[in-house]
Parts: sequence; C-alpha cells; structure tokens
Amino acid sequence: MNYKKSGTEPADHAIGRSRGGLTTKSHLVCDGKGRVLAFVVTGGQVADTSMLATTLEQISVAGARGRPRTRPDRLIADKGYPSKANRAWLRRHGIAATIPERADQIAHRRRRPGRPIDFGEDQRQRYRGRNVVERCFNRRKQWRGIAMRSDKYARNYHAGLCLAATLHWLTTTL
Repeated sequence: MNYKKSGTEPADHAIGRSRGGLTTKSHLVCDGKGRVLAFVVTGGQVADTSMLATTLEQISVAGARGRPRTRPDRLIADKGYPSKANRAWLRRHGIAATIPERADQIAHRRRRPGRPIDFGEDQRQRYRGRNVVERCFNRRKQWRGIAMRSDKYARNYHAGLCLAATLHWLTTTL
C-alpha cells in the first residue's frame, strides 16, 4: 500500500506534506528569556517567511497596567525570514530587525544595486542572541507529546503548546 499518495488532510489537523513526510510546524516568537510570546501552528509545507506577520500579530503581553504590549522593539530572526515583504511590514510597524541576508539576495543586489541591508558589527553582536529562540524550541520538545505530535487535531496540539508555554512562564517569573 502506498501511504505517500493519500488524500489531503483537513485544515483543522494542521498536518502538511514537506520533504520529510507529514509534518507540523510551530512558528513562535519568544522574549529574551526564552519565554513564548505567541505561536501559530501550521502544516509542514507552510514557509516560515509567509508566517512572520501572522505570528507577530498574535503577541499580547499584559503588563501591570494599561493595554497589553502587542509588538517587540526588535526582532532577531534567521535567514528564513529576510523577504522584502517582511522587512516592509516590520518598518511599517516600527519594529527594528536583525535578519541576515541570504547569499542569493546578496548576489542579486550586486547585479541590481539597491538599498543595502546594514549587517555590521552591532547587528552581528545582536544576532548572537538568536540562540534563545533555538533553546525555546528545544525546551518545548522536552514534552513528548509536543515533540512527537501525537494529537490528531491542531487545537489539541495548540493546547499542549499553551500549557508548556504557561508552565515555563511560571517557572521563570517566580
């Protein structure tokens, strides 16, 4: 029996085909302490770069008083996010960005000069802090149900992510 050619998954499962087979992606934003601020669950075939704005729009962190904070001062992201659309969205929302350019974008700019992306020594120093995001993902994967994605429905998987994020917030703020 050929399991690779089965029908499409329903949208409420958040399972999609990628090179590794049927997978799920969790796009998340965390603060400098590795605490999850927002996340979105999608199928595995969804590109990271297309989910940047959607994920950032999910941020809502309540403070001691006033309205909840809905956007960061600065975004540090890897080479999966440096599209023109993402950079324009970040500029429109007043969010400073530390995102290195991919080699193909640098080569394209050499052929057609435009405004260069500033990635000097200050940006390199800031980019070293991106390991906090990787550690945040690794902390989520300590939960077997999250690492294996054993839930059928995306809402159940999302609930597990919420629980793990809440427990991490409680252990880091107390």
